[in-house]
Amino acid sequence: MTRKPVPLSLLYSTTGTYATLGRDAVDGALAAIAELNGDSSYFFQFDPRVDDPAGSAERYAELAEVAIRQRGCRHIVGAITSWSRKEVLPVVERHGTLLWYAFPHEGYETSDSVIYLGACPNQHLLPLFDYVLPRYGRRPFIVGSNYIWGWEIGRIARELTEAAGGEVLAERFVPLGSEEVDHLIAEIRLKRPDFILSNLVGRSAHAFIRAYAELREENVDFSAERRPLVACNLSEIDLTDLSSQAKAGHIVTNIYLDRLDTQENRHFKTRLAARRGDGRPVTGPFAFAYMAVSVLAQAIADAGTDDPDLIRKVVTQRRFDTPIGPISFDPRTHYAGLRPYIGRSDSEGGFEIFDTETPVVEADPYLVRSIFPGRPSVYGPGAGLKVVK
Repeated sequence: MTRKPVPLSLLYSTTGTYATLGRDAVDGALAAIAELNGDSSYFFQFDPRVDDPAGSAERYAELAEVAIRQRGCRHIVGAITSWSRKEVLPVVERHGTLLWYAFPHEGYETSDSVIYLGACPNQHLLPLFDYVLPRYGRRPFIVGSNYIWGWEIGRIARELTEAAGGEVLAERFVPLGSEEVDHLIAEIRLKRPDFILSNLVGRSAHAFIRAYAELREENVDFSAERRPLVACNLSEIDLTDLSSQAKAGHIVTNIYLDRLDTQENRHFKTRLAARRGDGRPVTGPFAFAYMAVSVLAQAIADAGTDDPDLIRKVVTQRRFDTPIGPISFDPRTHYAGLRPYIGRSDSEGGFEIFDTETPVVEADPYLVRSIFPGRPSVYGPGAGLKVVK
């Protein structure tokens, strides 16, 4: 039987300032496509093409337009930064297609043309601060890449800190991809914050982690036990090619970590190892791009078509099996309900997970039901975010 080809754009920057993230995401998407295309029980197979915007936000929109108009793609899996997502958004809305977005982001957005698999702030930043503030103190130093992710996560972090009776000592930004971070380290050395929240991306994050490790080696007062670096967009891929000391001691919240000890993740990693022939760690970018393709495939199989309107209905009406367990999507927002895990990195660049019994947190992209209901809070009775936009 001839299987129907479904054209699919993988819109990730595999070159440029955050190329390591893009290449890992493409690998994850292609792994899922290989599994699907090798399974004859599906009536279709994906015909993928990797479209590389090279880190240029404007190129995302151009390549999305080409994929839709010239190749007939009705689904795009991709975009890493919020800047690039917002460039693609009007394109998919205009053409009635779907973007499958699978990276942590700042929320404050919904669209009928996007399926959001990445965590929003009540699924990453709020649980991170719920853990960090009572343990390390309420005087953070915030660093971020100079675009919407850095701005918005910094703004929410400031509100959380002030609601807890703390003070943000400084909030600093660097251009996306910049590796000039010495001035940040100098200010951190002077101000001695309780912890550093990093909202940096790609090369900038890598350079900052390396530089902060040098400060830790120079001055024991900046040890990971006393003044950790914390982040909600950091995964194993960001710690490659660093020294053992530079890799260790960072606290993260993430929806997927390689050492997640669940039946679903064990089976997932066993399948991957058999296909790849190695035991490489599986990172968040890899796993979430894999999940985006997998959920799309399951939805097409159910709908009998790749029509975006029917796929949207299927996606918001059932649960999907994934490496992080069954997930479902809110029909009002198209966001996935997700489990945030808190982990600490070790000298191997892996993450020890503190609590694997975390409940699913339903997405609250506009933070209208937060702060983090259902758990003890450091913010005091009746505390809530101002949600100033």
